[in-house]
Amino acid sequence: MCHIKVVLLLGWAVFLLLAYKVSNLEREYQEYNPFEVLKLDPSATMPEIKKQYRVLSLKHHPDKGGDATTFMMISKAYAALTNDEARRNWIEYGNPDGPKAYSFGIALPAWIVDQKNSMLVLLVYGLAFMVILPVVVLFMHFMYKTPNMNMKRLEMVLTAAFEFDPRSNKEAVSRPTDNIEVPQMIRELGSVINVKKKEPPFCYPYSLKARVLMLAQLARMEVSEDIEEDQRFVVRKCPALLQEMINVGCQLTMMANSRGGVHAPRLVSIENCMKLSQMVVQGLQEAKSPLLQLPHFEEEHLRYCISKKYKVRSLQDLVSMKDSERRNMLRFLGEEKYDEVLSVLGSFPHVTMETKLQVLDDEDSSNITAGSIVTVTVTLTRKKMSEVFEKEQSTPQMASEEASQEDAGDASKNKSVKVWQNKNKSTKKAAKSKKRKPAPKKKPAPPHQAKGDKPKQANGNVAGNEVALAKEEEEAGSDKGSESDEGEGNKDSGSEREDESDKQSDTEADEMLYGDLRGEWEALQQSIQRRERALLETKSKVTHPVYSLFFPEEKQEWWWLYIADRRDQTLVSMPYHVCTLKDTEEVEMKFPAPSKTGNYQYSVILRSDSYMGLDQIKPLKLEVHEAKAMVDNHPQWDIPDTEEEEEPDDSDGIEESEEEEEDND
Repeated sequence: MCHIKVVLLLGWAVFLLLAYKVSNLEREYQEYNPFEVLKLDPSATMPEIKKQYRVLSLKHHPDKGGDATTFMMISKAYAALTNDEARRNWIEYGNPDGPKAYSFGIALPAWIVDQKNSMLVLLVYGLAFMVILPVVVLFMHFMYKTPNMNMKRLEMVLTAAFEFDPRSNKEAVSRPTDNIEVPQMIRELGSVINVKKKEPPFCYPYSLKARVLMLAQLARMEVSEDIEEDQRFVVRKCPALLQEMINVGCQLTMMANSRGGVHAPRLVSIENCMKLSQMVVQGLQEAKSPLLQLPHFEEEHLRYCISKKYKVRSLQDLVSMKDSERRNMLRFLGEEKYDEVLSVLGSFPHVTMETKLQVLDDEDSSNITAGSIVTVTVTLTRKKMSEVFEKEQSTPQMASEEASQEDAGDASKNKSVKVWQNKNKSTKKAAKSKKRKPAPKKKPAPPHQAKGDKPKQANGNVAGNEVALAKEEEEAGSDKGSESDEGEGNKDSGSEREDESDKQSDTEADEMLYGDLRGEWEALQQSIQRRERALLETKSKVTHPVYSLFFPEEKQEWWWLYIADRRDQTLVSMPYHVCTLKDTEEVEMKFPAPSKTGNYQYSVILRSDSYMGLDQIKPLKLEVHEAKAMVDNHPQWDIPDTEEEEEPDDSDGIEESEEEEEDND
């Protein structure tokens, strides 16, 4: 243990020494200028240059005891200036070879390259590479080592972060009273803390202290004033560190999917990170009731809620109750406390989630083929629980009014139902009779019926269909006349009607096709516009303040949204951290469809990072079909050679006409 501390101290000392030397190191680069070497003005004439060269060469000649390097520079400068072209280049461009080449650099803010801020920049780099990077490496190591991480292991890994080590972070403080208070808290917490764990860094004092303080937060244990400040520091850091652990888990999952050979963390490990964030913010253990998030609720009060009479175990159950039953169940609260509970419960979020599944940039957006990129558009609408209160309270009143109306008019409703049923039966019979007996053009008389007899209806009355029969006979006569008069004209009109019907069907099919294409094009344009707005707009992350009795500072209400295969315990799409859900938010999540055809059952999951018991899971069904084969010869490229077919006809016609003229001659 001592040699590790010595090595760390030496490493920090070397780093600080090098940082100090680098900050004071000035790289001097002087461009070669013959006028400066000869100590002349750029406007000097040729006699002045020759005279100055003789003076300096005699002074700095090695045979006269001068410096050989200086004499060489003087000779080089004189040779450059005595050449007319080289001298002109120096005067115009500052370079004997002509214009300078372009120089390229990295566009950095001026304050970064300013020498006054060199120490500040070095401190930022030191924080990034000595504190933040080790935290990421630590989380990645343990998530790779333990893909299936339970809650106890996760708590140990979280509190082992270097953020809580006083040697890495100045905000973390090690107090002399820790040796007394930390062991006492360990005894009060009991077996929750694994003190016998000798695996580093879980056994280090800073890690053990951070773990004790976090578990004391979950147990809602009272701590002394000396250590309360340290507990607030640990609790305040936990949500951001857990978000970093989720990011590390997603990176490992992507590496496992793309490369292989990497142990991807299980879904339960990533979901435990989300649950632990809720637990830390609300100061509750995993198995505790979410009703304890409300004010004035204690453990002994839960027996009234979970009794056989009420069976209230969640916030949603409490909201959906009638006000009279709720007031009777919470009779242990006074009027003021009861109103406060309802006020806090009414401010809790109520989020509805709508999903839309499609394949963008495809001809058929609803057809999911193997390997295609699936886009799930999730629309989140956030309201307050108080609006659900109003709906639940108004629904029973409306139901009672409807029930009274039903009781008052049962007889009339029964009669109307019978009449409505009889009407339906008669209309159904009439429809069937119409379908069975279409009106023919020619109606031959039955053989057993006399010419003078008239047909009768089912009720025994004489049928009044003489007008209809007369019309049919006239139509038949007109048909016969038209056949005798027109001859083959009907054939042409029939073919024309067929052509017109074909044209109408083609136009209808084209309109349907163009309508579908237009709808898909509009959907694609809307998706592109949403992406552009998301890139250009910078929404505020200030959404709604979280109600928490034990979190040390104000926290904003954020969510995690992702798609998972709960049967295989794997992520389908990476979790999206929704930090801008104030009223409505639309999120697009993309993932590749499975390579094998079949039906797949996924889940769209929404989890809060601050509240317990408000998570939502919505099923997502995928029916994957085979990908369409590539068409080599598409029908639209088959252009008929009409011109080639018409040319022989024209030539034949011309030849025939010429032959007829010859015969006539």
